[in-house]
Amino acid sequence: MILTTTNSVEGRQITDYIRIVAGETIIGINAFKDLAAGFRNIVGGRSTTWEGEAIKARENSLNELWQRAQELGADAVVGVSFDYSVLGSDNGMMMVSVTGTAVRLAP
Repeated sequence: MILTTTNSVEGRQITDYIRIVAGETIIGINAFKDLAAGFRNIVGGRSTTWEGEAIKARENSLNELWQRAQELGADAVVGVSFDYSVLGSDNGMMMVSVTGTAVRLAP
């Protein structure tokens, strides 16, 4: 399965546009991780805690996208884009959405 942010696959012809597919992941950051990130915000530098969670959420979303496209019989997903949103009354959750168009390619 090819996943690409471009609207085509170089060297391959798209024969069928199946449909838009998506993968979503919502993660919560627990109080200890949030405390560490808050401290890092005061003193400066990178928050590896939040970065790690963002990486996990992105990978989970990509895996969902891949699986949904595979179930539709797609050879590739083109035009893949990512969206990150903060959710919850205390902004303690993050949603990562990945969308693209599932397509079939000529052999």
